[in-house]
Order: sequence, then structure tokens, then C-alpha cells
Amino acid sequence: MTSGSRLAGRHLLPTTVVGSYPVPEWLERLKTDYFRGRMSRAQLADVHDMAIKAALHDQELAGIDIVSDGELRRDNDIDYFLARIPGIDIPNRAKDFYFDYYDVRLNGQLEQSAGAVLGLADDFAFTAAHTKAPIKFSFTGPFSLARRIRADSYPHDRDLVLSLAHILNAEARALEDRGAELLQIDEPFLAGYPEHVGTAVEAVNIVTEGTGVTWALHVCYGNRYSRPLWQGHYDFLFPAVLDAAVDQLVLEFARKGYDDLPVIRKSGWDRNIGLGVVDVKNTEVESPELIADRIRRAAEVFPAERLIINPDCGLRNLPGPVARAKLDAMVIGAAAVRQELAAAAQASPPVETPDGSADDTTIPRESKQGD
Repeated sequence: MTSGSRLAGRHLLPTTVVGSYPVPEWLERLKTDYFRGRMSRAQLADVHDMAIKAALHDQELAGIDIVSDGELRRDNDIDYFLARIPGIDIPNRAKDFYFDYYDVRLNGQLEQSAGAVLGLADDFAFTAAHTKAPIKFSFTGPFSLARRIRADSYPHDRDLVLSLAHILNAEARALEDRGAELLQIDEPFLAGYPEHVGTAVEAVNIVTEGTGVTWALHVCYGNRYSRPLWQGHYDFLFPAVLDAAVDQLVLEFARKGYDDLPVIRKSGWDRNIGLGVVDVKNTEVESPELIADRIRRAAEVFPAERLIINPDCGLRNLPGPVARAKLDAMVIGAAAVRQELAAAAQASPPVETPDGSADDTTIPRESKQGD
């Protein structure tokens, strides 16, 4: 792991996205045409290239500090990865709609390759060639991938999850070799299986092993067709997640409320928080003032220098204009709080530390209380 300071941006409260970006209707139709055999793979690749460049441009226009490729090459959060893993059996690769899940089976053991097999490093390299902004590159984690595999050859789920983790570790190393600095593991299914959090954390540590990048772990309550799949609180992550070799937790708050923040603090989380301030399951655009209030509330619990500002989850299911407006509001709201903190820091004298030295931190003292 790294401190992540370089990728956190040049200022407090850097803004980013969770990963996915809206899929326009025309792209939905073309993707579906591909899965129905009406478009070649090469044609679809060209369309994806164009869509990714547009998504990057949208994020840059909004002022997002750390951008993503929008995950626009992926038909959903699972199939893009499983379809590329040796040994996976997908009897029917046609789909009525591109977003549908494959029926995925595994008859034997997963084949462990000596190197990367999913092509994620090439995806990252394309993105890096078309933006000068720092990039967050995300991929679905081993626990969630395992939920979509029928595998009688693995009588214990843990063994399948850990085997997938080794495959993803090879991808992470290849991504780092190509220049990736911030990688995110998405576990959208974990909230539905809280009793397996220990296995999920064990697998996360296999994925991150031997890498020197900044790592994020995203856990939400599901975002299929803009609907949550589960309800609950993030206390289920603790204490297991304290052992996760990651630098930040990227969590859903705007939809659920911020009552979990004190619980997370009291549970001992001493690293960064990816703070969800935009509800992606609601098309109403938050005002910059509302987003600023959400950030201020979080800064009363965690120091502002440990907060990364992002939507709750991916933006895939939102209409494009709504997503862009939400990002605009998020950037403006974060900037307003950033300016307030800077002004408060200038007005406050340096705080004397126990050893007699001056602490000239740019974070006002009140935002550090209770941490």
C-alpha cells in the first residue's frame, strides 16, 4: 500500500467517481446488437473507445480530480471478467439484453496462469493515453465474482473465492507495471453475505499482495437498475476489514444517511474514507449546498484530509444529463468546504504539540476532534 497522497490530488477533499458511467441508449442498443450477433467485436471495440473518451471528457469538464474509464467496456459488473478466465464455461454467450448476466459454470478447478489473462492492463493503458488526470481503475472483487459461478468442483466457497483472488492479483501486478497507481476492488455482493466478510477480506489481501499501488475497497448495498439489493449498516465489516490491506474504504452514505460514520470511527478505521455524497439511485440532482453540508458533517467525525469525495456507487444507471449535473454539484460543494477549511486554517494560530513543536496543519482543530 501507499499513502495515496499523490493520487489524492493537490488539495483537500479530492473528488472522484466510484467507477461506472452512464450508458447512453444508443450504446445499450449497440452492445445488445453485439450479443445478438449483429455487430463484430472490432466494431464494438471502436464504439467503446469513443464512449470512454467522451466519459473522460465529461469528468474533466466537471472538474473531477481522479477520473475513471466509466467501465464502459463492461456489459455488467461480472461477465466481463468471468468470460476471460480460463476454465470458465459459458454455454450460451448470446444475450437478449447486454446487461443480463451469463449462466456461468465451472466443471473443474480454475486454471492458475503465471500472468494476467483478463486484459485489464490494456484497458488502463488506453485510458491513460486519453487523459492527463489521475486515474482510478476498478474491478469486481473475488467474493462478488464467486457469487455468479456454479461450481460443484469447489465444495467450499472460500476455496473458489481465494482462487479468483490469485487471478486478480496477477491482473493487479500487470496494471501496476503499466502505470496504474490507484486500484479499487468492488464488492457489490458482500453486503448480502455479511457472515462471509472474513473470507472476503482474506481474498482482498491476496489481490493486493506484492503491489505498491494505492488500494480502495468499495462496498455498497447493490446498484442493479438503480435499486439496492440489501439494507443494513456497515458495522458488519468490522473488525474483519481492519485487517484489509487497503488504503481507503469507499462507502455508500448519501442514500442511507451518515449514522454509520461514528460507528466506523469507533471501530478503529484509521485510513481514508471514500465518502458517498451523491445518491445514484435517485434522479433528483443534489444542490451544491446539500453536498457541502454532507461533507461538513463527515468532517466532524473524520479529519478532512482523510476524506475522498465521490458518489455512493457507479453512475451507470443514471441518465447522462443527470449524472453530469450531479458531478457538477459535487465538485462545487467540495470546493466550497475546501475554501472554508482553508480560511479557518489561516485564521487559527498553529497548535502546539506535546513535544513543543508547532502543528501548522491546514485542517482546523475542530474537524480533528474525536478521531
